[in-house]
Amino acid sequence: MEIIINKGIKAYKEQQVELKDTAKAYGSGLIDVFATPAMIALMENTAHTSVNDFLPEGFATVGVQLNIQHSKATPLGEKVWCESVLEAQEGRKLFFSVTAYDNTGIIGKGTHERFIVNVEQFMDKLKKNKQHGTV
Repeated sequence: MEIIINKGIKAYKEQQVELKDTAKAYGSGLIDVFATPAMIALMENTAHTSVNDFLPEGFATVGVQLNIQHSKATPLGEKVWCESVLEAQEGRKLFFSVTAYDNTGIIGKGTHERFIVNVEQFMDKLKKNKQHGTV
């Protein structure tokens, strides 16, 4: 089944930096600032939700590659947001640009690739691989 999603689809997600989002909480650092893994999760969430409504029932996307720079710290309590743009599609692979912001400007940016999968087939393959010890 060929699935075509139009280039240029944009999405926006925002959140407030809470203790659970900090480098200290993630174990990726010792400071209570917005963690790189939390920023990446926000970026992935923004990208995948941007295309969900364009997928047939039973299909979803999975993240397969990230190239992200986290350039600026954001303290607790501040608002952060992400904008994603679908830049291209090659078959079932989707290519996004992602940019994260806080009230001072850009805090991170990069590219993110996702792959369209049939959820049932994807999970069946995982189960078979696990049974055969190839996971």
